[in-house]
Amino acid sequence: MTAPRGPRPGNVPPNHNPNALADGMQHLQINRPNHPPTNPTGGPRPSATPFGQPQAPSFARDLPANRPGPPPPGAFQRGPPQTTLPPNIVSRPIGPESPAIRPPPGALPSALGPRARPPGPFAASTGALLPPSGVSSSASNGPPGLGPGTMQGGLRFPPPSNTMRPPAGAPPSQPPGIRPPFGSPPASTTSVTAQLPPPFPGSTHNMSPPSSSSPFASPAQAMPPPMGAPYGMQTQPRQVAPPSAVPGSMQPPMMFGMTSPHPNQAEAAITPSMGHAGSVLTGQSRVDSSQIPRPIPNSAVILHETRQGNKANPPPPATSDYIVWDTGNCSPRYMRCTINQIPCTVDLLTTSAMQLALLVQPLALPHPSEQPIQVVDFGESGPVRCSRCKGYTDETPRDYHCNLGPDGRRRDADERPELCRGTVEFVATKEYMLRDPMPAVYFFLIDVSMNAIQTGATAAACSAISQVISDLPEGPRTFVGIATFDSTIHFYNLKRALQQPLMLIVPDVQDVYTPLQNDVIVQLSECCQHLELLLENIPTMFEHNRIADSAFGAAVKAAFLAMKNTGGKLLVFQSVLPSIGVGALSAREAEGRSSVSAAEKEAHKLLQPADKTLKTMAIDFAEYQVCVDVFLTTQSYVDIASISVIPKTTGGQVYYYFPFSAISDTAKLYNDLRWNITRPQGLEAVMRVRCSQGLQVHEYSGNYCKRVPSDVDLPAIDCDKTIMVTLKLDDKLQDGSECSFQCALLYTTIYGQRRIRVSTFSLPCTTMLSDLFKSADLDTQFACILKQAASEVPTAPLPQIREHVTNHCINILYSYRKFCATVSSSGQLILPEALKLLPLCTLALVKGTGLRTDGQIDNRSFWINYVSSLSVSLAGPWVLPRLIAIHNLNTKENEESLIPPPIPLSSEQISDNGIYLLENGEDCLIYVGNSADPGVMHQLLGISSVQEVPAQFVLQQHDNPLSKKLNDIINDIRRQRCNYLRLKLCKKGDSSGMLFFSNMVEDKTSIGLPYVEFLVHIHRHIQSKMA
Repeated sequence: MTAPRGPRPGNVPPNHNPNALADGMQHLQINRPNHPPTNPTGGPRPSATPFGQPQAPSFARDLPANRPGPPPPGAFQRGPPQTTLPPNIVSRPIGPESPAIRPPPGALPSALGPRARPPGPFAASTGALLPPSGVSSSASNGPPGLGPGTMQGGLRFPPPSNTMRPPAGAPPSQPPGIRPPFGSPPASTTSVTAQLPPPFPGSTHNMSPPSSSSPFASPAQAMPPPMGAPYGMQTQPRQVAPPSAVPGSMQPPMMFGMTSPHPNQAEAAITPSMGHAGSVLTGQSRVDSSQIPRPIPNSAVILHETRQGNKANPPPPATSDYIVWDTGNCSPRYMRCTINQIPCTVDLLTTSAMQLALLVQPLALPHPSEQPIQVVDFGESGPVRCSRCKGYTDETPRDYHCNLGPDGRRRDADERPELCRGTVEFVATKEYMLRDPMPAVYFFLIDVSMNAIQTGATAAACSAISQVISDLPEGPRTFVGIATFDSTIHFYNLKRALQQPLMLIVPDVQDVYTPLQNDVIVQLSECCQHLELLLENIPTMFEHNRIADSAFGAAVKAAFLAMKNTGGKLLVFQSVLPSIGVGALSAREAEGRSSVSAAEKEAHKLLQPADKTLKTMAIDFAEYQVCVDVFLTTQSYVDIASISVIPKTTGGQVYYYFPFSAISDTAKLYNDLRWNITRPQGLEAVMRVRCSQGLQVHEYSGNYCKRVPSDVDLPAIDCDKTIMVTLKLDDKLQDGSECSFQCALLYTTIYGQRRIRVSTFSLPCTTMLSDLFKSADLDTQFACILKQAASEVPTAPLPQIREHVTNHCINILYSYRKFCATVSSSGQLILPEALKLLPLCTLALVKGTGLRTDGQIDNRSFWINYVSSLSVSLAGPWVLPRLIAIHNLNTKENEESLIPPPIPLSSEQISDNGIYLLENGEDCLIYVGNSADPGVMHQLLGISSVQEVPAQFVLQQHDNPLSKKLNDIINDIRRQRCNYLRLKLCKKGDSSGMLFFSNMVEDKTSIGLPYVEFLVHIHRHIQSKMA
């Protein structure tokens, strides 16, 4: 299997329609039907996707007996292609006599215009945010509290008005004054040398000064550039505009006693504290904390060409802001490898101590300026496949032959997306489905027990559902259903013929059933009015409910029985521990607290499911293509370890709001639900990864159902879900050749179109260990380390996992030090340039929520479940949060970026008179110092003293520049993370302050060293291994 080659130099990518780049999320246009379904009710409907984006891919389903899959060998039925196609689909008549199709100009989007924001669930706010109904004119990032029966509107962001679109015409070879965006050769092997204190007093070593490419901060130089995108962990030469002065970017004067760095090795010396006349302090030596590796922000947009000169280009950092030009390898958003050069032998990979794995995100969101994915229709014959390995476009049947050009390539290569693109979608034929595609079905299941009613969780869920009804797909293929539950289950007949919805009660929660199955799930166009009326009345109907029990398991099973014939999405809103009926659970956390010693030794048992009941149910759900998402609006222990088995097995997700507040969490609940429904997604999906001979897939991991070892069965797949694919070498590879990897995803859109998305990329093979370290991808490697650690938490003691993670880091750096580093003093810690932040990431993981023993069991269970499907770009911030100062927004002019530069995660950086914001992609903590300026506090947060910090906080936009800028910063972070971050105010001296400072990963804690001492710890272990 080989990767498709890119277009000839100078040619523009084929099949590009400049007019097809509307709506800011271009590649999703492929999922629109030729004639979008009209609104059956007649009037216009709001946009179903954020920022007015087109509809996303949707759902698919199969019964277990006829699960779709690849056709049998030789089942290529050749026939005439269909004659009428949607305008965005490329028809491929088979045969060499077909006339050549010339690609239109304007394929490469320009990056010289205003910078476009990456797509996400929240639109940019250009002015004062519109408040929900019933809220004062002061704009808000969240609605007020909801009482029983109230239906307050959640926050809605207006769509942006300035989406960057590529102009027509071929791109200039090199815009004036800008670095060449493509083809920059990879940098030579570099390393960072850290001069650490000698292990024994009195010993001194020569110290090398930093070179011009040193990434370390220098107090005498300019501040780091402001950051507009999630900060990157590596540097990337191909940029649209040169960044501002980077710390350490200038060559300092040569100091006495310092040796010049090796010409092929970027080095920076971390010097110990010096005494009088430059002597080393013999007491407690200390490394200058300003000289140790930390993330460097980069606000420039990177243009990334996936292949050039028939060679793969290494991808930019996953956390950077980049635009991809697909020239034969798929975008790194869809697939990333831990090492961008493949070792030729098992011994070479073992020596490096690095892992070989892929992280696959097949429906990842593109940058707004990237080209749309082309859809190819081969008619009834289906896509061309290899008869041996079943790879796509890897064989040329007789009727697919074409003459070669002078360059040895097919003459039609640039005109066929399947030959010149790394990612392409094929229209699936009937061979890929044994029945018609399923409709889009959404079933809402709401907890109405006493606790849910009293905390406002029921009212918040009803409000959120009522607002997202308008975002559901239009047309006759959309069906909805709704039920409520406490100790019994209440279905509702939503037929239009009834004057009002009819409640149908199922009292048996042990042997559950579904009454009137055909009347429970009905077309959205038939029940819109009844559904809105019901959602408005549910909080009032159960206002005086005194039933505290929850039949969660029975309710989920009953809803599944109603959906069994169709499949679809089951969205459950749960507030208390399931206590009755099928799948009832007990408060295991209380049992663990009763014996501290037993809890410490066997804490991981509480992170495993209580029994196999819910797991068995989940497998049945996946068999019938039912995806379950659970929204936990709770104020107590709910045993996430047991409940999360259902979403994990069915390709769903757990949303956790603890402790739930109707005042501060209602807006997040609404936005989470809306993004869940409107994001690019599909159901009834089957995914398989193939690789070249000599490599094989060892294991998959993520949120999916495992039926066949070679396939990933996904009742649902969306743009946020990532699957980790572990690889292994089973044969020797040839040096200088390329290995190819191909991911094929068979899925169905919400409009009932069966598609096959194929992403392919190739990487060079090498016999040089130094090449492996030079091409290491830190973001991907750390994401794999994080996922593996999370998978071990339920089965292994935490100290053992922390030790394993630390040793993994030490082994990688030891291998580089022993086999690749230039000759240097034994007192130097040498870090490879590509992995210079690995020690900091490792330390942050060791001190993180998932590996700490002082956290709540549910918090750790949620951490494990969240990490399971986490994307590469969000894995780093999840463990290594971003910290910025917001008390001085009026004194800093960040022209290139809205978000201020990050601050090291150390309590030494936190001033008592400052205000700081810390975010990890899920939560946003705002810390107010005890001596903070009351005027600044009032402008930013609407409070005048630290004593006024509320436990439940809703950020308002006040009429002043500081408040507007803070709101803009938070909205921009939410857009980057594709998540409506939960806001919480923190102050020193209470639990909120402890929560904030627990994220200072560079500080010393009970289970981890400070960052500087951790580097010394790693260095001494490497020294002992070298000895």
